[in-house]
Amino acid sequence: MAYPSKLLNEGEHVVVTTRTHPKALIGPALVLVLLVAAVIWLSTLTDSTPVGVGAGIVAVLVVLWFVVRPLVAWLTTTYTFTNRRFIKRSGFIAKEGRTIPLNRISGVDFEIGVIDRIFGCGTLVVSDASTDGSVLLHDIPDVEQVQLQVANELHRLSGGDRRDDGA
Repeated sequence: MAYPSKLLNEGEHVVVTTRTHPKALIGPALVLVLLVAAVIWLSTLTDSTPVGVGAGIVAVLVVLWFVVRPLVAWLTTTYTFTNRRFIKRSGFIAKEGRTIPLNRISGVDFEIGVIDRIFGCGTLVVSDASTDGSVLLHDIPDVEQVQLQVANELHRLSGGDRRDDGA
């Protein structure tokens, strides 16, 4: 899941890129299993064609809304930190993006709940100097490692490490 280099500025490189943990797909998978079971059960109850067609139409709509839509959202949403900015991109047909320059980020924290600990993920909290306050990135895999990498880059950018950023 590499960030496209054509979208990076000269001298900019990716520090870390990630997407939401696959646990976000557990709900859609359960919906799909329950829907298949319901369609099989309904098909054993009735031989009526109109009922079967109606059930098929409802099943297709449910799959599109509760399975395909979350899957596409999961596949097309990425979070990237470069040596200069934070980038959130999402969308397949209609695209959406948000960029925060690293020098505007005042802190990067993480929160790990009980369920998150089981799955090895957590919420990354990116605080910036804007009126929006902070951006919550839920279900980030290895959130502690991501937070450490971003904090190191922020420290380097603030002058804590005098290495050249390639600019």
